[in-house]
Amino acid sequence: MQQIINFLIRYKTFLLYLFLLLISLIFTFQSHSYHQSKFLNSSNYITGSIYSFSDNISSYFNLREENNSLVEENKRLRDKLFNTPQLTAATIDTTAIDYEVIRGKVINNSYADQRNYVTINKGKKDSIAQDMGVITDKGILGIVENTSANFSTVQSILSEKSNINAKIKNSNHFGSLVWENTQDYNVVQLIDIPRLVPLTIGDTIVTGAMSSIFPENIPIGTIKRFDLDNSKSFYFIDVELFNDMTNIGNIYIIKNLNRKEVLQLEAETEANDQ
Repeated sequence: MQQIINFLIRYKTFLLYLFLLLISLIFTFQSHSYHQSKFLNSSNYITGSIYSFSDNISSYFNLREENNSLVEENKRLRDKLFNTPQLTAATIDTTAIDYEVIRGKVINNSYADQRNYVTINKGKKDSIAQDMGVITDKGILGIVENTSANFSTVQSILSEKSNINAKIKNSNHFGSLVWENTQDYNVVQLIDIPRLVPLTIGDTIVTGAMSSIFPENIPIGTIKRFDLDNSKSFYFIDVELFNDMTNIGNIYIIKNLNRKEVLQLEAETEANDQ
């Protein structure tokens, strides 16, 4: 208490000055509308700046929650997209293949080897199994190869073992998507497209319908270059990927609910033909 009294005595002149200054400012603002408006504007500016700063801080810490919400919304939209009946001019197909979409995240990614793999944070506990397709919001990533309880490894499309059915968008010209130029992890190759097919640089390549793993028309990339192979019967096409394979985060695993039935039927048909 004595220290407070000593402080007041020591700075009594300065404190009296501040008190009188405050009183004069109050009288000035109350008696002059111009000064009052200036004060209110300044107060509003300071208050607004504080609120804006606070809102920016809150938004920053809510980014993860917002991102998860967007990924979940994308999952629901893809569920709906992959299960929408295909309409044609002649018929309405009401027996579209059923797909389930499971969201996940990449926890490890290789892209500089000849056989690249991606590790994701979903496994058997999440109903993930071998030969499920994996995509991103930009295009295909690969196919599930091995699973544990909580994780899975995905054979990337950047693998010399990869072979995926693909086609020219808005056409029925199919080929095989492979990775032969293993020095370039932004480009894959589309082979077995007949020489009679009209091609243009920039044409879009998508997944084909001859697959029980991926739905049809999942984006892959665009034609960067094409040439005829040695046999002069088929094109050799370089496809620049939509995905940046060096920067993969959120992914979607596609489960074809009818795949087992389709494979079993095809196996029985082959057995009967032998």
